[in-house]
Formats: sequence, C-alpha cells, structure tokens
Amino acid sequence: MTITDKQATWYADTFRELVDNLERAVLGKRHVVELALTALVSEGHLLVEDVPGTGKTSLARALAQSVKGTSTRIQFTPDLLPGDVTGITVFDQKKGTFEFHAGPIFANIVLADEINRASPKTQSALLEAMEEGHVTVDGVTRSTGAPFMVVATQNPIEQAGTYPLPEAQLDRFLMRTSLGYPDHGSTLQILDAGRPARVTVPAVVELETVASMTDLSREVHTSPLILDYVARIIDATRNATQVRLGVSVRGAMALARTARTWALAHGRTYVTPDDVKTLADPVLAHRLILDPEAEFDGVTATAVIGQVLLDTPPPTQKDLE
Repeated sequence: MTITDKQATWYADTFRELVDNLERAVLGKRHVVELALTALVSEGHLLVEDVPGTGKTSLARALAQSVKGTSTRIQFTPDLLPGDVTGITVFDQKKGTFEFHAGPIFANIVLADEINRASPKTQSALLEAMEEGHVTVDGVTRSTGAPFMVVATQNPIEQAGTYPLPEAQLDRFLMRTSLGYPDHGSTLQILDAGRPARVTVPAVVELETVASMTDLSREVHTSPLILDYVARIIDATRNATQVRLGVSVRGAMALARTARTWALAHGRTYVTPDDVKTLADPVLAHRLILDPEAEFDGVTATAVIGQVLLDTPPPTQKDLE
C-alpha cells in the first residue's frame, strides 16, 4: 500500500492537533509530548525518568483524554501485590461461581507511578500485558484493549528503597525520556494562570483514529539503506568498548518502527537518516548496559549513543535517490 499525499497530510495534521492539545496540560515540553504520542501510535510504552512535580501524571491523563480513552494510575509501593495490578478472581457465594475483578491494568493509558518502588515480582506482573496486550489470571487470558500504553515513572535521584528494573522489563519500553522542569516563560505562564492541579483537555480524536494512524504508519517507505543504517547503529552499540550488553533485536525493530511514525507525523511518506538520529537516544539508550568501570568514570548511555551516531555514517541523499 502506497500512502497518498492526502493521507500523509491528514496524518500530520491530526498528529499536530493532538500535540497542541496535549500542550495545554504540559506546557513548554513539545518535543517530549511528540515522543509520547509517537510511542502511543507505535503501540509502545513510555518510561519517564524524572523528579516529582514535573507533569508526568498530567501527561498520561491528557493522552487518554485526547483520544477519548480510559486512564488509570497505579502507585507502586513495596507492599503492592501482582493481583493489585492485574486483578483477582473472587468466589461469589450467592451465585456459587468465581468472578473476575479487573485490576487497573485494564485501561487505554496506565500510569505506573514510581514503578521501581515495587518488588520485582510485582513489576513482572506488567510484562505479559506490555508485550502481548493481555493478562492471564487463573489460567484465563483477558485482553487489555487497544490502544494500550503503559507510562511508567521513576525518580532517578532518590534510590533508597527501590528495586532497579530488570533488563527484560526495560527492553519492553519503547522509549525513555524526561520531562524536566519547565522553562522560565512556561513557569510564568503557569503561575499567571493559576493552573489547577488537574487540567482537563478536550477529546480530539476517537480511539479508532489512533488505530488508523497506527496502521498507516506501518506503510511508510523505509529504504533498505535506512534499515542498513539502523542495523549498523545497533551493531555499533554491541561493539562499543564501554558497553557490556548492547541493543537487542527488539530495540532495532523499535527504532525502525518509531522512525516510520515520526516521519509520517512530519508529513513525509519516507524515513530519513535524521528521523533515525532524532529517535536513537530515547529508543536505544535505556537498553544499554554499561561496564561498571565506565559508569564509575561518569560515562552515560546517552553519551555512548551520541558517539555511536558520530562513528556510524548515514546514507547520503544521493544514495537514497
């Protein structure tokens, strides 16, 4: 299927309208909002590493409101149990049957707040839902619905009483990003407006529209040279001297998938090397495991990705023509 110019224009306009709507709840963070929406359309999950009070909850809630979806929030704590996330089966004495009481995982947008404060057993309750889009409780599999997106947060500063996310779970997050504090102008705008703690944004599209955007983004033309570029970047992360474990095949597929969404969101029916470069850090950095010596020396995964991009030449425009 070839995407027409009319379809590309509709997609870009709808994407822009959604971003503008989300910015009503999260001021001054347009790039992060675009990344979050890219993750949603690409059928992925988002990990937000940030300190409290930067608008993570507002972002998740606004995403759900913008697409007429449902949203839930799970506050992860050390005593949270897997059943508190997925739901439990309860015996009804009057009916003499077992009934399933759905947990908060059954929503379009699920905010997993401070996910690293729960035990690994509870964290693992999310794995099946994040990978397969369904939950199995007492041998019965139930779909979470579509679209389905987990927006998980963790505080990168305060690590006391936390459980680091295992590599297998980190790999299931399509992207990792950070909102950060708003700039001076946005802060003044927030203070001047006296914004309430909860900002409600209007619905822009239906859930079916998100599904249509997802289907359309799969058809974006990706040159074999672009795919080769992605593969060379992935190989470079595995061979970097400061890296103990490089990016998996899942990470390579994630980079290609999000690049298609990003290209179409900006009105193009084909992927360019700049699309890959823009998304390399949010898609790949959290999948790297650095050598302890490198971490001790202050090396970051973001710095490694930056160096990999410098060392990996992209295809030229002449090659792509």
